[in-house]
Amino acid sequence: MNLQLLSNQAIIQEIAKRLRSSRLNSNISQQELAEKSGLSILTINRAESGTGNTTLLSLIAILRALGKIDQLDLFLPEPPLSPIALSKSKGIQRQRASSKKYHYADKVAEPGKWSWGDEKA
Repeated sequence: MNLQLLSNQAIIQEIAKRLRSSRLNSNISQQELAEKSGLSILTINRAESGTGNTTLLSLIAILRALGKIDQLDLFLPEPPLSPIALSKSKGIQRQRASSKKYHYADKVAEPGKWSWGDEKA
C-alpha cells in the first residue's frame, strides 16, 4: 500500500484497521486489551475506529499489550549515520587530552599588588 497517496485521515483509518486486526488475530477482546494495556475500553474503541485523538502513549501501551512493541522499529527505524559523520568518525582515535583554558579572571591578585600592567619598571 502506498501511504504517500493517502490523506492523513485515511492513514489514521489504516492504522486503526491494523490495530483491530492485530487484536482479533491475537484472539483478545477489547475489554481484555484494555485491562492488559491499562487503558479504558473507550480508548481502545477509539484507537480501533480511528476516531478521537489516540496519543502516542496509548498507542505504545496497546502495542505492548498485543506483544507488538517491536513493530515500532519497523515503523520508524533508527536513522543511520550520515556518510559525512561516518567518514569523520572512522578510524580516528584520540591522541592527547585537551589542555585547560587559561582565564585571566581566575587569577587572584594579592591585596595591594594589583596593577594595570603598563607601569614602567
